[in-house]
Amino acid sequence: MTIKENLLRIKSKLPEHVTLVAVSKTKPIADLMQAYEAGQRIFGENKIQEMSEKWEQMPKDIQWHMIGHVQTNKVKYMASFVSLIHGVDSLKLLEEINKQGLKNNRVIECLLQVHIAEEETKFGLNEHELLEILDSDTFKNLQNIKVIGLMGMATFTENQNQINKEFQHLKAIFETAKQKKTPNCQINTLSMGMSGDYPLAIECGSTMVRIGSSIFGGRS
Repeated sequence: MTIKENLLRIKSKLPEHVTLVAVSKTKPIADLMQAYEAGQRIFGENKIQEMSEKWEQMPKDIQWHMIGHVQTNKVKYMASFVSLIHGVDSLKLLEEINKQGLKNNRVIECLLQVHIAEEETKFGLNEHELLEILDSDTFKNLQNIKVIGLMGMATFTENQNQINKEFQHLKAIFETAKQKKTPNCQINTLSMGMSGDYPLAIECGSTMVRIGSSIFGGRS
């Protein structure tokens, strides 16, 4: 199947309230343009340099989502154009995004990454750390960021019960975090689910899915 056919097939199955992020990392611009021509406007990249190069060359009505782990010293390279940063896992990183947002005269939207998987390698906050950030005066004074939701990745496993349990856990944290309303925090987006597990993620309450290989094919 072509990229367009893959994309339209997936979109036809997604509920209206679920946003599709086409994970285009490592894929050439020609592939992204096929998805663009099929109507896709939100692309997810995990390397800032690659995302910047694609942003420069592609149509300007695209929303670019940074879905990979973000190093503070790299934020400045995407601060002028990034639409949403998914993997924010520290107050220090929020402060840097805020600083770069101020320099670019814009408010940068972010998702806080919660660690729900059993693997040690995944980044993210636990529930206590998350709420501690949202309750802190330092956070409340950041005017050039806006936390609009949470993001998490389930364990890479065939065990559907475990994945379900992890997604339910994140949904519960999301419901708690939603109560924390400040001018820079309006939590309504729950980004969970990828090519292998997005139908289950949607059942568990996901409002944003990150799908790559099911659209663009496997990565070499």
